[in-house]
Amino acid sequence: MRVMVMVKATEDSEAGIMPSTELFEAMGKFNEELVNAGIMLTGDGLKPSKEGKRIAFDGPGRTVIDGPFAETRELVAGFWIWEVRDMAEAVEWAKRCPNPMPGPSELEIRPFYEMADFADVVTPEVIEQEERLRAKLEAR
Repeated sequence: MRVMVMVKATEDSEAGIMPSTELFEAMGKFNEELVNAGIMLTGDGLKPSKEGKRIAFDGPGRTVIDGPFAETRELVAGFWIWEVRDMAEAVEWAKRCPNPMPGPSELEIRPFYEMADFADVVTPEVIEQEERLRAKLEAR
């Protein structure tokens, strides 16, 4: 199963305070273990929400909202996408992660939907479109 592991933002990450050299080295080592184990598909850090935008939808209306966004602990500062056997394996790997922030921090693990989850609402045409799009992405 694929999961997204989100590194929750902190006041430091929202202030744009960069991690220490030691933390970069520890995270690089952890990422190397993830890659060597065939777990990590991708991952990256995100700049503070003051550099982001939100698009709010209300019927046909669209509103662009500039960051920064409130509720720092609900924001995401980085992510990985992992391929794991199950949630237990994802939790096991997440517990091995160095603390991604200088102070208290939190990871959140969320499984991806798979096409089988939509079996009751998806038509064969939508499945074909999805497979065609995924093939295009993988060909890049």
